[in-house]
Amino acid sequence: MTTLFSKHSAHINNIDLYYESYHQQHAHEVPTILLIHGFLSSTFSFRKLAPLLANDFHVITVDFPPFGKSGRPSSFHYSYQNIAHTLWLLLDQFDYSSLIGIGHSMGGQLIFNMMHQRPNRIQKGIFLCSSGYLSRIKPPYTYLSYLPFFEKVIKRQLGKTGVLGNLHQVVYDKNMIDDEMIRGYSEPFEDDKMFRAFKKMMRHWEGDLPSEILQTIQVPCLFIWGENDRVVPMKTGKRLAQDLPNSQFISLPHTGHLLPEEKPWEVYQHIKDFIDIADRKR
Repeated sequence: MTTLFSKHSAHINNIDLYYESYHQQHAHEVPTILLIHGFLSSTFSFRKLAPLLANDFHVITVDFPPFGKSGRPSSFHYSYQNIAHTLWLLLDQFDYSSLIGIGHSMGGQLIFNMMHQRPNRIQKGIFLCSSGYLSRIKPPYTYLSYLPFFEKVIKRQLGKTGVLGNLHQVVYDKNMIDDEMIRGYSEPFEDDKMFRAFKKMMRHWEGDLPSEILQTIQVPCLFIWGENDRVVPMKTGKRLAQDLPNSQFISLPHTGHLLPEEKPWEVYQHIKDFIDIADRKR
């Protein structure tokens, strides 16, 4: 089966969205997987996992704003709800038989929001070290975002440890960090517009979905966690799995927060097995 890879940009909801597509040629009934990255990341983080998934599925991976190659206008509302709505407007342009949502870190909350907005449109959810139960940023900090040049303060704070230092925090095996990773994860720090948009995101971000909403999600869900995740602890994943009534939890030893980079083959195998078993139960 031939996989066609392509890069795209679409103007949706008054913003430019960059996305990449892996399409199984002549395979009309193959499910479509939507991959959503995490904070300060992009489609780059799925460059190892997406081609593996493309052996069995159509794959769409999107840079959600203001990250990656998508737009970052000051007029956009950077809330979870609006970003999730924008992603749905993008997906409405495609013809897909069934949809599976996969979110890493902050991207997991976007998948949750998409599920909440359009129940049962996503048939299965897979969450890789997803964020969870974070509260809205407190007013004193949002007030600070109105100060002149606040975006420069954000850039300095986020860049204080440098990209290499940041990567050391999110992977278990530091020897895996190479020049490609450093270049790929340096890009967000090279555009000042991203930090101006992030200032808006601080004001608009409404916090993670609460337990009472998560408990209404009935579709099969899989949580995959790194046992050495220092960004989102494993107890968060176990709590999420308890809140979602039709879910299972898997942890990977000697693995940090950056699952798609650290263990792409193992993650792919767990995803494939989960989807196969869930389909057999239908």
